[in-house]
Amino acid sequence: QVQLVESGGGWVQAGESLRLSCAVSGNIFDIAAVGWHRQAPAKQRELVALITKIGATGYALDSVKGRFTISRDDAKNTVYLQMNRLKPEDTAVYYCAVLRRGATRYDPWGRGIQVTVSS
Repeated sequence: QVQLVESGGGWVQAGESLRLSCAVSGNIFDIAAVGWHRQAPAKQRELVALITKIGATGYALDSVKGRFTISRDDAKNTVYLQMNRLKPEDTAVYYCAVLRRGATRYDPWGRGIQVTVSS
């Protein structure tokens, strides 16, 4: 079993920054990647960024490239999402989730954390 707990969300004004944390615990040995996703009101959940077991990173949204950075601290089993120059359209519930080796979908998921960006 893997457990994920997000933290670091909140309310900020446009242009400001937030850093989200995803603490991963449990059976982490078969994790292939950890991804940050988000779901805005009335929209589908979408992948934002991911980091693989070997440290490769990818950003799924053109709108966050150059502003968001995914990283990890292996000593703390924590994955971060640094979000700079936030925009109102970044407002969403952000989730981290695990992609296991051989799996085709993310599971399990954290409970999510709200990020609100005001203009």
